[in-house]
Amino acid sequence: MARFKEAEERLLNKSVCMSCYATNAPKATNCRKCGYSKLRAKAKESRKA
Repeated sequence: MARFKEAEERLLNKSVCMSCYATNAPKATNCRKCGYSKLRAKAKESRKA
């Protein structure tokens, strides 16, 4: 995906809020934008077919 391993780690190692879709730190427990507590890991693979 990314050209460098470090860049890929920085781009994909995040959590995404299930409510407002804001990106958060990987170890976050609440969303930084709306405070929602349900976060998911960002998808590591493309969804395009």
